[in-house]
Amino acid sequence: MTIQWKGVFPALTTKFTSTDELDFSLFEKNLKAQLSAGVEGVILGGTLGEASVLSNEEKFSLIKFTVEKVEGKVPVVMNIAEGSTREAVKLAADAKKSGANGLMMLPPMRYKSDHRETVSYFKSVADSTDLPIMIYNNPIDYKIEVTLDMFEELMVCKNIQAVKESTRDVSNVTRMINKFGDRFKILCGVDTLAMEELVLGADGWVAGLVCAFPAETVAVYKLTKEGRLNEALKIYRWFLPLLELDIHPKLVQYIKLAEQEVELGSELVRAPRLTLVGEERGRVLKIIRDGIKHRPKFIS
Repeated sequence: MTIQWKGVFPALTTKFTSTDELDFSLFEKNLKAQLSAGVEGVILGGTLGEASVLSNEEKFSLIKFTVEKVEGKVPVVMNIAEGSTREAVKLAADAKKSGANGLMMLPPMRYKSDHRETVSYFKSVADSTDLPIMIYNNPIDYKIEVTLDMFEELMVCKNIQAVKESTRDVSNVTRMINKFGDRFKILCGVDTLAMEELVLGADGWVAGLVCAFPAETVAVYKLTKEGRLNEALKIYRWFLPLLELDIHPKLVQYIKLAEQEVELGSELVRAPRLTLVGEERGRVLKIIRDGIKHRPKFIS
């Protein structure tokens, strides 16, 4: 499947039962809501998907289940976040066997690779597969920046097609376009900067709060791209307190709590993460419930 790398791509959460098994029924409920809202792809096993605590077998089960349920309507993208090049290459091959249509790739985990090592890592995986790849550029959380010079060397890999832009520097969108034109599609990876980056020319949005608010997220994207900025701003300004839940170390717990409040998920997480308690839970719940109370009228 060809991936256009545009529109909203939810970074889906992984749903768990009270006995810490994958909850496919609840996952399917959320997936259907995303498809109904008009997302143009889905991403599995990212930060929000709690990839670091999933076994490879669970990841492949999620891929197979999602591919079956989307029925070819949108591409299914699997995240790769590995410590070794060998394991990343193997995971890419196994993801394809499981039915994934594309890959999202972080730089090496745990080891802070230099320029040459980072480029070599990405090239090794890209050369091992024909799946289209989106580079996840998030130096804030993962300590390695994929620089313009690195992207220039990665241009030889035709299947490296896009970047999840999470540097938190909105001007990086303009830098990428100035240097590469449309060679790399750009998807904003930070919820609180999404409209800004879309206005600057980003092609899409890898979204987090979309897991709880799919219709609003897609509306902001579509209205912005149609040039209906005042309409988009009205939703975006309402949305911002909720979107800020995406830029906290506990974004998984916060967004899962939001999913629970709108009946599209549960707050269950896998240890070492723990569900929220006390003042923190009350504070986050207030943000979520205030947002739900004042939801834009166009949302049914």
